[in-house]
Amino acid sequence: MDKSFFIKRKIANLIIYAILTAIAIYTLMPMLFLLLNSFKSQSEIIRNPLALPDVWTAEYIKRAFNAISFPRALGYTTLISVCSLALIVLFSSVGGWIITRYKSKQSTTIYLLFVSAMLIPFQAVMYPLMNMMDLVGLKNILGLIIMYAGFGLSLSIFLYSGFFKSVPYGIEEAALIDGANIFRMFFFIVFPLVKGITVTVLILNGMWIWNDYLLPYLTLGTSENKTLVLELFYAKMTSGQFGNPWELIFPAVLISVIPMVIVFLFLQKYFVKGVSAGAIKS
Repeated sequence: MDKSFFIKRKIANLIIYAILTAIAIYTLMPMLFLLLNSFKSQSEIIRNPLALPDVWTAEYIKRAFNAISFPRALGYTTLISVCSLALIVLFSSVGGWIITRYKSKQSTTIYLLFVSAMLIPFQAVMYPLMNMMDLVGLKNILGLIIMYAGFGLSLSIFLYSGFFKSVPYGIEEAALIDGANIFRMFFFIVFPLVKGITVTVLILNGMWIWNDYLLPYLTLGTSENKTLVLELFYAKMTSGQFGNPWELIFPAVLISVIPMVIVFLFLQKYFVKGVSAGAIKS
C-alpha cells in the first residue's frame, strides 16, 4: 500500500469524526441550553439565553426544588416507575419466552395481537379506559401502575420474543434434565442470558413513564400524589408559584430530568449491547 492510501484514510477518518462531533454537539445543545439558563435570572434569560450566567448561583435551583415539592414528587415518580417496570419485565419476559418456545396457532395469534396493539394510539382508548378505572376505584397510583404495565407489554413482548429466538433450547433442556423446575430454569438460567434486552426494555419504558404527562394527569388529576411532570405543570399554572416563570421553569425541568439522565448513563453500555445484539440476532 502506498503512502497516499493512508493519507486518504486519515482524511476520511477526520471527516467522519468531525461529522460525529457536530451531531453530538447538536444533540446536546438542548441540554446545554437548559443547564445555562437554570443559573440565570429572568432578565438574564430574556437578554441573552445563550450567554453564560453573570453569577453562577444555585438560588434558582433551590427555589424550584421547593416550588415543585421535589422530594415528594420524586418519591411518587420513582415508586410508579419502579413498580411499573418490574411488572413489565416480569410479564413480558415470561410471555415472550412462552410465545417463542411453545409455537402454536394460539401463541401466534396472541403474539400478533400484542404487536398490533402497538398501532393503537392511546387517545383512542383514553376516555373508555378512564371511565372503567373510575368504576373499579383505580384512578390512583395503583391504577396508574397497572395501566403503565399494560401499555408497556406490547413493545416489550415484541422485543423479548425476537431475542429469545437466539437462546439455544439445549440450555433449557440441560437445566430440566439436571432437576430444575420450569420456574427455576427460566429465572435462574434463561433470564440472565437476556440481560441486554432487559436493560433496553427498562430504558425505553422508563423514559416514557418518567416523562409522561397525559396518563398521570387523567388518573391523578389534582390530588397531592403528583409525579414530577404534574408538579411542573401545576406549579407553572398556579398563580403565585412562578412570579418570574423562566428563572424557575428551567431549573425545575433540570432537576426533574437529572435522575433519568444518571440512570441512562449507568446503563447505556447494556442498552447499546441489547439494541445491537437484537438487530443482529433477529
